[in-house]
Amino acid sequence: MSKEFDVVVIGAGPAGYVAAIRAAQLGFETACIDKWLDHDDKPSLGGTCLNAGCIPSKALLESSELFHRAQHEFSGHGLEIGDLQLDLGKMQKRRTGVVSELTGGIASLFKANGVTSFAGSGQVSDSGEVLFVDHKDKEQTIKAKHIVIASGSVPTALDIAPFDGERIVDSRGALEFDEVPKRLGVIGAGYIGVELGSVWSRLGSEVVLLEAVDEFMPIADRQIATEGLKAFRKQGLDIQLGARVTSAKANKSSVTVNYTQGDDKHSEKFDRLIVAVGRRPHTADLCAKSVQLELDDKGFVSVNDNFRTSLPGVYAVGDVIGNPMLAHKGMEEGVAVAEILAGQKPHVNYDVVPSVVYTAPEIAWVGRSEAQVKSAGIDYRVGQVPFAANGRAKALGQQAGFVKIVADAKSDEILGVHMIGPYVSELVQEMVVAMEYRASSEDIARIIHGHPTLGETVHEAALAVDGRPIHFPPPRKSSRKKK
Repeated sequence: MSKEFDVVVIGAGPAGYVAAIRAAQLGFETACIDKWLDHDDKPSLGGTCLNAGCIPSKALLESSELFHRAQHEFSGHGLEIGDLQLDLGKMQKRRTGVVSELTGGIASLFKANGVTSFAGSGQVSDSGEVLFVDHKDKEQTIKAKHIVIASGSVPTALDIAPFDGERIVDSRGALEFDEVPKRLGVIGAGYIGVELGSVWSRLGSEVVLLEAVDEFMPIADRQIATEGLKAFRKQGLDIQLGARVTSAKANKSSVTVNYTQGDDKHSEKFDRLIVAVGRRPHTADLCAKSVQLELDDKGFVSVNDNFRTSLPGVYAVGDVIGNPMLAHKGMEEGVAVAEILAGQKPHVNYDVVPSVVYTAPEIAWVGRSEAQVKSAGIDYRVGQVPFAANGRAKALGQQAGFVKIVADAKSDEILGVHMIGPYVSELVQEMVVAMEYRASSEDIARIIHGHPTLGETVHEAALAVDGRPIHFPPPRKSSRKKK
């Protein structure tokens, strides 16, 4: 016997569960299908983000940073720890506890909002129908007036370094080591690779990151990337750029990785190897063979401005439709698609999606980089202030990094903001709001910021755009940049 709903969402990651909750709030009879299981083989909502990505990685980043600071920084605060011991099992238990609380929270939100949850896989089988298969392979048809695909993404695999779940692992496996590897290799020095490498380096691993491109974090502003590379190498991360892996072979106790740098050939042996070369859309088995869902040339589900796919009544949001593949972007798309179904006219502003790397120091940015503004032929000004000039940063003992604001020279509209330093994942949000409302640097400069706070660095950078910072010497020459 089939069940019928107004909206059926396939996938309960950030885009999917948000779409389901918002649809229910708008009065739609809503169901959400998700196949994630926890380690006890129980349904676990939240997708990759909550189960094996954003949340567990941040839990380990926090724990490992505290361990590192206790070892190397607490004595400067007059805190002598003595014989500090790592209990990795307890640390991992905390990680899984954080995940369980949040995934259970989504289940409670579904219940509170009247969303029906189905544990298993969903497949678009026909117009207005989804084939649901539970974890015991029992099938049933679910009818829907509207179907929303939010199937997310999966780690990109490499033929030259196939996952074995033991020695060669993906980003999920890298969160679940039961012992600290003596030597750890990471293929890829993007935000996933650097975050995971940071975790295990702080806990005692000798970490080598092999990045195929010649630039570090090419998507970031060049000054930010340069500062980050310097900081991470100082922390002990061995980041090799232009390192193209040619093979990786595992045995019972180690992994041998061969790579080239220019004309030179290298070979390294690691206890474990993490492959973190990005993610790809999860489109496998989304539709029955008779249903032809249009994909673009990169394998993402093709959608129009209203998230409609090539199939009638079928929509798609989140990682599965393309970049930026970020949870918060997917959440906003989830809200938007539900409101579109209700006849509203929402808007997702892709120009102000923040990006964050949760290392120490943190990296965050929103909008265009200086190089992008320059290449667009825009006359611009730059205001840049280091955290070393900030009283709160000094009190925290975290003075590395800076805040940089790029503004239009004529209108003074903020075009991009780039940060590296303490808690910039939080500081960048002010600038996201500012840019959403097309604020000028003067607008930020005239807003009172609490003292002493890290946010004062944003204020000073805004003042610096006009060459008048108060707590940091202005540049000798004008910061005005011409075409």
